[in-house]
Amino acid sequence: MMFDSIYSSVVTPSQFFIMAGVSLVTGFLYSWIMSFRIRSTKRFFIVTALIPFIVAAVITFVNGNIGAGVAIGGAFSLIRFRSAQGSADEIAAILVAMGSGIAFGMGYIGYGVVILLGLSVLFLLLSLVSLFEHKSMAADQLLRITIPESLEYNGTFDDIFAHYLKKYENAGVKTTGMGSMFRLSFKVQLKNPAEEKAFIDELRTKNGNLEIALLPYTETQNQL
Repeated sequence: MMFDSIYSSVVTPSQFFIMAGVSLVTGFLYSWIMSFRIRSTKRFFIVTALIPFIVAAVITFVNGNIGAGVAIGGAFSLIRFRSAQGSADEIAAILVAMGSGIAFGMGYIGYGVVILLGLSVLFLLLSLVSLFEHKSMAADQLLRITIPESLEYNGTFDDIFAHYLKKYENAGVKTTGMGSMFRLSFKVQLKNPAEEKAFIDELRTKNGNLEIALLPYTETQNQL
């Protein structure tokens, strides 16, 4: 049966190479499909393509050895702390690749193929459907304003915020420029995105034409 494990009590070289061939081929096909919807680097897709085989090989070699399993788990945890934080799409792609790798490593070739190719096609289809998209909801943005040390920033921009912003939330303050300036951060929503330039121009008149940044807001991005 296609969905039965190909492994016997002892993994033979032929069984291992069948697993390796299928996991590598479907891994690269999966990575190629995902590249149409995820914006990332070429190295990310190469690594994602190899993950199913890497995980499968580890599972195959552990094969019930508890001590080896604990050691491998510790090694993977170290890799996690040396990895850069990725987007939700990249994290999901890696998790799918690892999940299929576990299936391949236990000899379930059919399940591994279904996990990789089935979820990649499902991901593409869901990306094309306007599901969970609420266009009436304004996007949050991160506003950063640099001001001179001499400027009292409490309430200084309230009138401008009231005119241009639907809502705003203080996200912190930090000294910069060897302590000679402050950087204010706000989570904001513009009433009218077309007035973005006018909004920034008015802020510049109060901060002495120092740096102002208006960026897409993410929780991980808000590093003062």
